[in-house]
Amino acid sequence: MNKLLREYAKLIVRKGVNVAEGQVVLVKAPVEVYDFARIVVEEAYRAGASKVYVDYNDVMNNRNDYVYQNIDSLKEVEDFEVSKAKYLVDNNFCAISLVSPNVEALTGIDAVKLQARSQARGTKLDFFSKYTMNNDGQWVVAAVSSKNWALKVFPNDSNAEEKLWSAIFKACHVDEFDSVENWTKHSEKISEHAKLLNDYDFLKLHFKNSLGTDLEVYLADDNIFCGGDDYSTKGVRFSPNIPTEEVFGAPYKTKVNGKVVATKPLNYQGSIIDGFSLTFKNGKVIDYKAKVGEDNLKSLIEFDEGSCYLGEVALISHDSPISNMNILFYNTLYDENASCHLALGASYPTNIKNGTNLTREELNQKGANDSRTHVDFMFGSSDMYIVGTTRSGEEVVLFKDGNFII
Repeated sequence: MNKLLREYAKLIVRKGVNVAEGQVVLVKAPVEVYDFARIVVEEAYRAGASKVYVDYNDVMNNRNDYVYQNIDSLKEVEDFEVSKAKYLVDNNFCAISLVSPNVEALTGIDAVKLQARSQARGTKLDFFSKYTMNNDGQWVVAAVSSKNWALKVFPNDSNAEEKLWSAIFKACHVDEFDSVENWTKHSEKISEHAKLLNDYDFLKLHFKNSLGTDLEVYLADDNIFCGGDDYSTKGVRFSPNIPTEEVFGAPYKTKVNGKVVATKPLNYQGSIIDGFSLTFKNGKVIDYKAKVGEDNLKSLIEFDEGSCYLGEVALISHDSPISNMNILFYNTLYDENASCHLALGASYPTNIKNGTNLTREELNQKGANDSRTHVDFMFGSSDMYIVGTTRSGEEVVLFKDGNFII
């Protein structure tokens, strides 16, 4: 286990963010995984980091904030937080986000309070989130097994943490010796598939299944499907998601029409949203329903002006490594890589040709969406059928029975 943990940390540092000599690193982690975070910090220094800062988060302390603070207090973003964020951006930092959700820790908290804090932080620290959305620096999100999360995934199992670690290692191609090499080969295969989709030059995609999804998604002008490794605006190669199975593009903000039915629960702001559907007209969500967490879904859709529009469309075969584990992870990083998914909120500039060099106004003219949030939800199924229409008018079947056929 110690060898596997060390290999995993090495993968996160050397392929995830690909720390450059002398670079500043920020590690964000829940307090429950401090022991693994320490291994990551050491690996970052071994890779050449000049300084490594660690921000620990305690979701139960956060819950107390929401219970006992009023909305005005929750909306305060102190100057020292903004100063720290500016320091990191000014020093070309790279970001490692370790996630290990306490899935229902914020269940029952007033959705208005959750939204108020998120909106305030999103506004005050917008420059900080745009730094990663624009790939100005390298970033990675990776998961860590912990007791609370493992027992949600494997209820009443005395070996839950070990089982979750085993699933994580399998999904990330981690073994005792060749993790970095394994990941490189895996990532290159996904990049090749993205190139294949780009060669078709699709204008739109049409999704249908027996659950009720019937959705037409036009792609942004100069859309580029991405997948596998990415590059920072400074030319550094990195892997933003470990694991990953997706190829993804940018929808045209105002050209999405129809209905989509989610196929997995969404863990949003510490609460579960489940059994939900969204109806779009001219890109905007005009109707929504949820069996569980409808107030939280409402908060997401009404987060800001752009959160009721799509910013990402991602394609993943139902017959794929993480999907075939047949595990509901209750974590977007893993569940989104087992299913086709969409994201409400911001588009990635990297999904637009030369997008990282365009202004926000220029990106908007291409059809990209702007928002201070980006939340993925899953809608893939075993009978998903996808037809793509190229800009020359040719119709191409991409998916049949839930899987790529190209």
